[in-house]
Amino acid sequence: MLWDDYAAAWSGLHGGFDPRRASVLVRGWVRIAYGIGSWLSRHRIGPMAVTTAGLLICAAVPASVGLLDRPGIFLAAVLVLAAALADGLDGAVAVITGRTTRLGYVYDSVADRLGELAWLAAFWLAGAPGWLVVAAGAASWLQEYARARATAAGMSEIGVVTVAERPTRVLVAIFGLLGAFAYAPLITVATAAWLALALVAGVQLAVAIHRALAP
Repeated sequence: MLWDDYAAAWSGLHGGFDPRRASVLVRGWVRIAYGIGSWLSRHRIGPMAVTTAGLLICAAVPASVGLLDRPGIFLAAVLVLAAALADGLDGAVAVITGRTTRLGYVYDSVADRLGELAWLAAFWLAGAPGWLVVAAGAASWLQEYARARATAAGMSEIGVVTVAERPTRVLVAIFGLLGAFAYAPLITVATAAWLALALVAGVQLAVAIHRALAP
């Protein structure tokens, strides 16, 4: 499958959002997934297997912090990167192989939320205040829940690309853990940044939902 064909198919699965017209960050993210996903599909590795592998990697993120202490924080950052790659690859493999299913879509969404929960658990184990971790997680989950309900109510697109989409949360997790490896208090700063971005994103999404669904 050529890049343009893949981008069109990806757009159809993401509310009409065209990655070719996205920001450099999002476009690059989707392009990398396309390249590696093409390789995986040639080796007959299915999308569900990739999703499961990513979820298992996410589970290892807090475990590495809890078991290995400071060296584990650095390893956790590497694991978040690996999990994020797997997250982008399962959808790519599904599109390229023509194996996109409703069950796979739900499984991938649930795996994403559980993965982020594991990352935030690692933040807490690395020293971030528990209340701040809970608030950051709740704000992100609320954003995704509101978008899903708005789509079910008739919003035909993703609404808006907010400042706290999945690639942004990945970067906050990676650099937050790397920062904590260098200087422990930075994990609290990263958690606060996660929360602040999620709150701004919530406002952006609320405005988009109102525009799409208001009579």
